[in-house]
Amino acid sequence: MLSSLHKNPQLNTNGELTHLLSIHGLPVEILTQILDTASSFLKVSDRDVKKVPLLRGKSVFNVFFENSTRTRTTFEIAAKRLSADVINLDVTRSSTAKGETLLDTVDNLVAMHADMFVVRHAASGAPYLIVDHLRRVGRTDVHVVNAGDGRHSHPTQGLLDMYTIRHYKKGFTNLTVAIVGDILHSRVARSDIHALKTLGVAQIRAVGPQTLMPADVEKMGVRVCNDLQEGLRDCDVVIMLRLQNERMNGVLLPSAREYFSSYGLTPETLALAKDDAIVMHPGPMNRGVEIDSEVADGPQAVILPQVTFGIAVRMAVMSILAGN
Repeated sequence: MLSSLHKNPQLNTNGELTHLLSIHGLPVEILTQILDTASSFLKVSDRDVKKVPLLRGKSVFNVFFENSTRTRTTFEIAAKRLSADVINLDVTRSSTAKGETLLDTVDNLVAMHADMFVVRHAASGAPYLIVDHLRRVGRTDVHVVNAGDGRHSHPTQGLLDMYTIRHYKKGFTNLTVAIVGDILHSRVARSDIHALKTLGVAQIRAVGPQTLMPADVEKMGVRVCNDLQEGLRDCDVVIMLRLQNERMNGVLLPSAREYFSSYGLTPETLALAKDDAIVMHPGPMNRGVEIDSEVADGPQAVILPQVTFGIAVRMAVMSILAGN
């Protein structure tokens, strides 16, 4: 699906961001622009009136073909803080459940004067398909944000992860980052790896069992560690991933208990990382499967600040796409 489309449909002819579909292929200047813009929006959340008028009069449609309470809610909050009108499409009750195609749904929403789509879909490449369709029908004024597509990409999660790392570590170049868990099925892992590479992180480690490791992950510039202790040793940042049972075909693991004994982050295994290492997780967490509660609630965890930063990052993305 992706190969037939424009080489980088996210950028206009001036190299400006018009859609956010993937971190892959975006220059470091745009990633930095988003992170810097998010810093200014973080202060909005501390005000008595948590709104700025940058998207006043604009209509943002959250079109989620997959469930996600956290992502949809933070996008909704972000759009409302920018003063946009927000419409949450209940896809399970929409015309797509009656057989309407994805692009027919898009056309109908465009006819309702949509200015921006936030799209989450189980099919990799679905947001690209929407962007290509909008271009063909002459509606390049409508912007698309990918809120997660299949195993492919989750760019705003990757960006909020980068914001979190920069906030606590003040930079990227000298860091060692371990991404631990179900990398095979994780669009977050792919987005994080692309972002970390672009931002110049010294070493990225992909840590997990071989059955949950993509065959070509080394080509992305990461060091594969099938042993948790090797993967965590002297790390600055530990990003834990959820076991994505809903995307697994066949039995890839003996049991959740055995997985935790080999790859669960506990106070003992975290001690292998640097003393000031931070622990991150995109959520939702499976306590006792990939992370111990003592770590999740401990002083090195920055999991709840990630959620707060996510609102500011999504405000930054939508504001930039809208031309502010």
